[in-house]
Amino acid sequence: MIFSTLEHILTHISFSVVSIVISIHLITLLVNEIVGLYDSSEKGMIITFFCITGLLVTRWIFSNHLPFSDLYESLIFLSWGFSIFHMIPCLKNHLSTIIAPSVLFTQGFATSGLLTEIHQSAILVPALQSHWLMMHVSMMILSYAALLCGSLLSVSILVITFREVIQIVGKSNNFYFLNKLFSFAEIKYINMNERKNILQKTSFFSYGNYYKSQFIQQLDRWGYRIISLGFIFLTIGILSGAVWANEAWGSYWNWDPKETWAFITWTIFAIYLHTRKNKKLEGVKSSMMASMGFFIIWICYFGINLLGIGLHSYGSFISN
Repeated sequence: MIFSTLEHILTHISFSVVSIVISIHLITLLVNEIVGLYDSSEKGMIITFFCITGLLVTRWIFSNHLPFSDLYESLIFLSWGFSIFHMIPCLKNHLSTIIAPSVLFTQGFATSGLLTEIHQSAILVPALQSHWLMMHVSMMILSYAALLCGSLLSVSILVITFREVIQIVGKSNNFYFLNKLFSFAEIKYINMNERKNILQKTSFFSYGNYYKSQFIQQLDRWGYRIISLGFIFLTIGILSGAVWANEAWGSYWNWDPKETWAFITWTIFAIYLHTRKNKKLEGVKSSMMASMGFFIIWICYFGINLLGIGLHSYGSFISN
């Protein structure tokens, strides 16, 4: 009873705090001068992290097994992973603002009435009573957290550069090629005869436009780094899962719906990593691939659970 009450308190505290954190982030987007508010949001996310950590530990002690056995527990662990990536020191200001709603969404859904039936801890099914549980599930959920965060940064690139036209003033037949500095937007070259009209309509030479280009490059750089880390976690998770499957079911790979979509996810992000290293495809094109991966992950992680079919059905909405 004590553990159940403590779990309930920690769950709602973490959800309430992260809601306040997101509100603060939205305010700081409009008013950058309020430094104190941003510092408060960072402290709030730290509080959220420790609350979720306490929730996982409490669940672990109460159930006598690692809290990775059902959708509710995996969502809590996913929120924990999101909070870690949010607190990465280099992901400051607007980058952390992009990631913060992920914690609210997963934590809010985990505590919603839709998962009431599986809030109570149950005895592990025989297939989950293995030392591979911690290795496989933790790596997979951490990979989902990293890949989703990195993909969100790529989605942000597409949103910012959507139908953007940068006009560059130059002499007739002698244009200034600055596409390497501003490689994330369409560049339209014009001649000096239209200089007067262009300077009235464009902010290319303004600080705001320069800041935008720097911000886009920062999004691309950190999106690539986080996705690379998530790809490593995903690879380890799939390999450890194959070994575990061989021990439990006598086969390394069964083309179970979860396994199939995990392979599709791995393939999508492998393609992204290749396109990201290609000078001709990096930027918007590689971001499109990562954005596609964002939706593929949710199908792999969440969509299969909605159906509740296959060998991984024990992680669905209805507890077995």
